[in-house]
Amino acid sequence: MRKAMGTTRLLALCLLLSVSACGDNGGEAEPIDLAAVSTNLEGTAPDVFRARFETSKGDFVVEVTRAWSPAGADRFYNLVSHGYLDGVRFFRVIEGFMAQFGINGDPELAALLREANILDDPVVESNTRGKMTFAKTGQPNSRSTQIFINLAPNTNLDALGFSPFGEIVEGMEVVDQLYSGYGEGAPGGMGPGQGRIQAEGNTYLNAEFPNLDYVERASIEG
Repeated sequence: MRKAMGTTRLLALCLLLSVSACGDNGGEAEPIDLAAVSTNLEGTAPDVFRARFETSKGDFVVEVTRAWSPAGADRFYNLVSHGYLDGVRFFRVIEGFMAQFGINGDPELAALLREANILDDPVVESNTRGKMTFAKTGQPNSRSTQIFINLAPNTNLDALGFSPFGEIVEGMEVVDQLYSGYGEGAPGGMGPGQGRIQAEGNTYLNAEFPNLDYVERASIEG
């Protein structure tokens, strides 16, 4: 990657490449029925719905509009409904760019869904501040479980195929406070390596990155 590349463009490409194809108890979630999650990810989301995230920093609410990104909205709805996002860490928070999460803390469950990709959606809405979008690799149809929240206008991501499915409507100030001290992930930075998150889960993150904020519980409202 050329050093002369602008910072914004560099971060955008890192977002493409950084998807691994690549609570006092530390925010550990209740055990999940692996079979139930793996076989029940095909439900259709409501046209518009809200999901509340209770986190180690406070609560925020995202409103999802299915027409913006139907496959993305459906996947998000099913992940939340089955508790997959409970206990996950905000493992890559870059100030002025985005906050990324979505690798389950149980390596067995993370592995089960790592390749459970969904089809791409056209980009209908722009990646403005507060929009929630699935991360992906540079390959087609590579969205799975990793999600990011735009902390700033990242409209350059639109042309790269990042399709927002929702928007923070309450608690953006909470999102802004998510711990960002570790910066970019390994190997390019000092933050967590996604390969080790996939292999070792929250055991690795608790031991080596204890300041990461996390989702205590995510639920569909209403």
